[in-house]
Amino acid sequence: MKLAIQFSCLILFPCFVLSLESINSDIVIKNADRQIDISSQLVKILNKLTIENTGKSVVKTFAYAVEPQFKKLVSFVGAQVTDGSKTPLKVTETQVTDHPTKGFWRVHLRDNLPPGKPVVVEVEVVLTNALLPFPATITQKEKQLVMFKGNHYVYSPYSVHRQTTTVNVGTKNIESFSKLNPVSQSDMSITYGPYPQEKPFAEVELVVHYENNSPFLTVTRLERSLEVSHWGNIAVEEVVDVVHTGAVLKGPFSRYEYQREAQSGVSSVKSFKTVLPAAATDVYYRDEIGNISTSHMRVLSDSVELDLRPRFPLFGGWKTHYVLGYNVPSYEYLFYSGDNYKLKMRLVDHVFDDMVVEELVTKIILPEGSSHIQLETPYPVQRLPDYLHYTYLDTKGRPVITVRKTNIIENHIQDFELNYVFPRVLMLQEPLLVVAFFYILFLFVVIYVRLDFSISKDETSENRMRVSGLCDKVIALQEKRTATYNAFNDLLQKLKTNRDVSS
Repeated sequence: MKLAIQFSCLILFPCFVLSLESINSDIVIKNADRQIDISSQLVKILNKLTIENTGKSVVKTFAYAVEPQFKKLVSFVGAQVTDGSKTPLKVTETQVTDHPTKGFWRVHLRDNLPPGKPVVVEVEVVLTNALLPFPATITQKEKQLVMFKGNHYVYSPYSVHRQTTTVNVGTKNIESFSKLNPVSQSDMSITYGPYPQEKPFAEVELVVHYENNSPFLTVTRLERSLEVSHWGNIAVEEVVDVVHTGAVLKGPFSRYEYQREAQSGVSSVKSFKTVLPAAATDVYYRDEIGNISTSHMRVLSDSVELDLRPRFPLFGGWKTHYVLGYNVPSYEYLFYSGDNYKLKMRLVDHVFDDMVVEELVTKIILPEGSSHIQLETPYPVQRLPDYLHYTYLDTKGRPVITVRKTNIIENHIQDFELNYVFPRVLMLQEPLLVVAFFYILFLFVVIYVRLDFSISKDETSENRMRVSGLCDKVIALQEKRTATYNAFNDLLQKLKTNRDVSS
C-alpha cells in the first residue's frame, strides 16, 4: 500500500499570502494610546487606536505599519476589539506599493465601519532582538545596561490627531532617555505626550538607556518530536540549544565570588522554569553527560512546573544544551471516528517565560500505516519533506511530518490539527508479529535438535553408539536370564512345599 500524504496546509490566522495594496486616505486615527514594555528581553507594544471613517463608503480593513528597522524583528502581530467580547481580528501581512521598505499588516474589522463612525481596536506587536546591551561586555560584578531605540510617534500610514506613549522599563535605574516635550518620568515608566496631530509616518528617534537584568535567553534551535501511539501514549521529546544573548562576560569567572556575593553575576541565569501539560509523566532532563539531577518538579492542578538548573550558570555568550522528554496520555489529544483520526497538540510549548526561539523544528511521528495526512497550522510554517521513521516491529516505516518556523515567542503557543486515516485492524500487526516470531523460533529449535546436519562421518561417535547398543543388548539378556532363574526358583520352592511332582 502506497503512502498517500497530501501536502496541503490550511493557514487559519494570520494568512500567509502577501498582496499589494494601497492606503485608504479616508481613515484617520482620532486617538492613539501606546504602551511600550521593555522590562524583559522582548519589546511588547500595545496600541489602543480609535479609528474613524471620514469617507463616504464603509471600511472593512485598515493597515498597521512598523518602522523599516523593525520590519525583520516583528515576531507577532495581533488585534482585537476592545468591547467586552475581546473578539480577535484576522491579521494578514501585506505590502504597499508606494512603501516597499516598510512593514505592513492588514487588520480585518469584525463589522464594517460606516462613514462618520469610530471604532476602538487594540493592536499588539512583539519585537525580538530589539534591545541591545550597552556596553556590549561587562565583568562578573557589573550590572547589565541595555538600550532601546524606537519612535516617539505612532508609526502609522494615517494621520494621528492625538497620541500618548508610555514606556515601561521595569526598573528605577534609568541612565538616560530622550526628551520630546511634554514628557514625565515616574518610578518605572516614562510618559510622552499627549502630542497634537501628526502626519502619516512621522518619526523622531526615541532612546532609553537603562538597567535590565532579566534573563536574556535565546533558544537557537528547538527540535520537538511527537511520537503518537494508538496504544494510549504520546511521547514528547525536546532537544534544546540555549544561549545567553545579553552582555558578554568580560574577564574570568570566579565561582567563589559568585556564591559569596549576592550582587555578583546579577544578569546571569541560574535556573529557569518550564511549564509542562498537567498529564505529563515520566519526565527526564539530561544532556550529553547524563541525567541532570538539579531539577525540581512540582505538580499543580492545571500544569506541571519543572525548574531546570543547568550544570553551570549562564553568562553573556555562554551556551547550554539539554534534552527534555515526557509522556502524555493520547486520549487528551487524539480523537477518532472509525478509521479517521485527528491529533490536536501544541506546535511549540512553553520553554521559559518571555522565551525567544530562533528556529523551531517539529516532527510528528504517526503510527505505521497512516495515510491521507492533512495538516492545519494556526500560523504560517515551512513544510519540510516527509519521510519514514523505523523503530521496533516496523515493516514499512512510520510517516514523519516535519514543519519549521523561525522567530517564535509565547504568543505562538497554539494548537495544530493533523487529520489522517489509520485502519484499526492494523493494530493487530505488532501482536501478530510477536506471535509469529516466537512460533518460528520454537519451530527452528525443535528442528535443529532433532536433525543431524553433519556432512562427514565421525568414527568415534559411531563406535561409541555401537558399543552403547551392544551394552543395551547385554543388559536385556541379563534381565531375561534373571527373570528365568527367578521363575525356576519359585517352581522349586513350590515343589519342596507340596511334594507334588505333577503340579
